[in-house]
Amino acid sequence: MDKLLLARLQFSTTLTYHFWFLSLTLGLVLLIALMETMYVRSGNNNYKVMAKFWGKLFLINYSVGILTGIIQEFEFGMNWSEYSRFVGDVFGVPLAIETLTAFFVESTFIGLWVYGWDQLPKRLHLAAIWLVAVSANLSAFWILTANAFMQRPVGYLLAGDRLELLDFIAVVTNPYVFYQYSHTVLSGLLTAGFFMLAVSSYYLLHKRYTGLFRLSFRMGFICAAIATALVIGTGHIYTQYLGKSQPMKRAAMEALWETSDRAPFTVVALIDKPNNRNSYEISVPGLLSIMAGNHLDTRVQGMKDLQDSFTATYGPDEYIPPVALLFWSFRIMLFISIYLVVLLLVVYWYWRTQRLEASPFLLRTIMWSIPLPYIAHTAGWIITEVGRQPWIVYTLLRTEQGISKVVPLVNIGLTLAGYTVIYLAMTATAIYFMRKVIVAGPDS
Repeated sequence: MDKLLLARLQFSTTLTYHFWFLSLTLGLVLLIALMETMYVRSGNNNYKVMAKFWGKLFLINYSVGILTGIIQEFEFGMNWSEYSRFVGDVFGVPLAIETLTAFFVESTFIGLWVYGWDQLPKRLHLAAIWLVAVSANLSAFWILTANAFMQRPVGYLLAGDRLELLDFIAVVTNPYVFYQYSHTVLSGLLTAGFFMLAVSSYYLLHKRYTGLFRLSFRMGFICAAIATALVIGTGHIYTQYLGKSQPMKRAAMEALWETSDRAPFTVVALIDKPNNRNSYEISVPGLLSIMAGNHLDTRVQGMKDLQDSFTATYGPDEYIPPVALLFWSFRIMLFISIYLVVLLLVVYWYWRTQRLEASPFLLRTIMWSIPLPYIAHTAGWIITEVGRQPWIVYTLLRTEQGISKVVPLVNIGLTLAGYTVIYLAMTATAIYFMRKVIVAGPDS
């Protein structure tokens, strides 16, 4: 096992843990802000109790998300110093703005919100949680702006062996970031909606605080239903955009080796990458062309032709990413999306016919489905990052060129093992405290 693989595993581990907690907070804080808004507007104390209860769960996730995010920032300078030197003038600007947003705006107003329930006027306290919600989602925008530059570099000047920032507006308005940001933030809302459904189902199943958690269940259902539809829609548009910006990633996601005018959509496949083919597949003729360009005759580039094109432009190298990993990650997302849609339709039917609380099997199914959005997030980030390979900055810097030259292999291995243990402990601690809050129930 070499330094490059270990460094990539370490960063992917940090990113995965970070986004597990971040995704929930992005959506949940918006729902909490809506609860408090309804409390201020209506005077109904139930919404205040709900906001405080869900706020505890939000704070647990937010705390762990911040800790994992700090470690991730340090990894740029430690394991990826050559990358940081090459792209730091551009990449560092959105990261610096994100840090100011997260650590100054969010932390300040979270403190006011947590300790200001009885000290601040209602509307001022409400403003605090909305500022947290807006700044959290702005923070995500700046992080994804930095990541979008790695996916589609814009607004830069190549000065010798490093990049300099030429046009900050071009970096901020990078088309890639808007496809990525909308899909990511809506995924956070989807996670929050299903999380709220699952926790509310626990109370309805055990017939505790049923009045409060019928309200929470309804809010979670509406959020999950809208977010699921929008996540699927933005994901489709995002994938179509990849056909223009990163055609190799899109071809690998579909295990499409040959360029085709009526490209099939492959449902399942046994991928034989050494021989650049699928040894077995079940596919639907023409469906991929329809998905890629809304027309049966849309031409979809295959990996073989793209490999030849990249070789002619950038020199001899392996430009085809790990096909099986991308192919199955994409199908995991698709299968989970279909499952969640079916689950929501069943829940809606039982809810409309007033049989929801009399169906413990359905309530338990909702509870046990909560890991699925997190699995889908992980699959999505695998596609985003692995699908860009062999580039760390697309078409400008290869991944092996970005790794630190002076960090020894043993250091990376030890810190990877240490971080993994710490993250597992943090996750277990977060689950323990969330369970404790849920079992205790909301404050009266």
